[in-house]
Parts: sequence; C-alpha cells; structure tokens
Amino acid sequence: MPDGRTPGGVLIDVDGTLIDSNFAHARAFADVLAERGFHVPAEQIFPLIGMGGSKLVASLTEYDEDDERVEEIASAHGDRFLEAYLPTLQPTPGARALLERLRELGFRLVVATSSREEQLRALLERAGVADLLPRRTSASDVEEAKPEPDVIQEALREGGLEAADAVLLGDTPYDVEAASRAGVRTIAVRCGGWDDEKLEGSVAIYDDPAHLLRELDQSLLAHPPRARSDRADRNASAGGDTAPEASPLT
Repeated sequence: MPDGRTPGGVLIDVDGTLIDSNFAHARAFADVLAERGFHVPAEQIFPLIGMGGSKLVASLTEYDEDDERVEEIASAHGDRFLEAYLPTLQPTPGARALLERLRELGFRLVVATSSREEQLRALLERAGVADLLPRRTSASDVEEAKPEPDVIQEALREGGLEAADAVLLGDTPYDVEAASRAGVRTIAVRCGGWDDEKLEGSVAIYDDPAHLLRELDQSLLAHPPRARSDRADRNASAGGDTAPEASPLT
C-alpha cells in the first residue's frame, strides 16, 4: 500500500462492484438501440458500461449528448434493464459481508454511482444491501455522470468527507478516472469484468468484495475510524498527552 492518510469514509460504486450487472446493462442497451435501428452488439457496448447513460448512447449513435433522443434511449434502457435483466442478477461475492464489516469498523459509507435513482433503489435491493447504505448519490443528483467527477464530489458532500479522508470502491476505468479527478483514491475490484491494465491508477485491485474482506487487515482500510477513536479514548483515560484522533464516522 502507498503511504497516505487512512480513509474514514468509503464511497461505493454499485454496478459491477456490489452486483454482477455490467453485461446485463450492455444487453439492455443493445436491445433498445436495435429497436431504433442501431445494431450494436452487447460485446461492443460492454466496455462503455460504467459511464453515464447519456454519454454512452451519444458515443454509439450520431446524436449529440443533449439530443432529446439520447435521453429517451437511456430511459428505455433503464426500463428494459429493470424488467428483463435485473431479476436474474446476483450480488458479487462478499458484497454484503464486506459492507457489514466496514460499518462495524466505523467507516462512513456513501453510494456513488452513475445509475439513476430509480435503478439504484432496485439494484441495492437485488444486491441485498439497501439497508446498509442509506447515504446515496446517483447520476440523478448531478449534471455529469462518470467519468466526470461530479458524482464523487457530491458523495463527499453527502458523507461530510474531505477527498483525502475517502476512498472509492469501484470496478471500471470510469470509476478510477472520476475519483482521481476529485482527488479520491480508488480500491478496484475485477468482478466487473475489467483487467488490471484498464484499472491502472487504483491504489489496489482485488478479485471481488470477498477478496478485499479477506485481506482487509493488509489493505488501505486496515486502520478503521473506530479503532483509532478507541485508541484515543484509552490514551485520554490514561492521562496521556497524545492528541485525540477524530471521532468515529457513523
């Protein structure tokens, strides 16, 4: 691990990170584009999953990003994804167990996703983690989705966090780029379908949330807020002169 401030908060991507949904999104986009005369295979769309829907549609059609047809296609994709694909999806290995452990350790958790709010609610329910993530920021809350830094910056505000006090858990190059532009470090997972070369810029890469959980004590998250606060409390009780550290983030 590189040297640096131990984070007190974790920003959480959802698609591909907590639920195995990336290729399903690609198939849903392929469906709605084909209905409108754009025959693009899901395999070609897959590398674009993780950026905002409007950006993705504009890159695959002759439409400008602010064309109303782009919004219509992006909205139709959301409907198709929720109806045809979401019911078949599963959480990524260890998704709930990792979030439970991070909460126990005192990390402040905030969702930071390019999904829109209506998709986000359904995704979190299907991933079995909705109850663990009350703080949420989605593409519906910002002007520009990933790889722009807007979602990351809004998630920092939602969590009351400074960039240096946070790390993003994500699975795509768009996560890494958006976090970097916001001054936030990224821990990446491979379960979204990207290889290590594409995830370059992350401070560490794990197979999936379960892998990170197994190696948590050797990770960037090895010194959690609660342990730091407990240590400060012990110092204060002993009359030590060590300055107290920040209180736990809950």
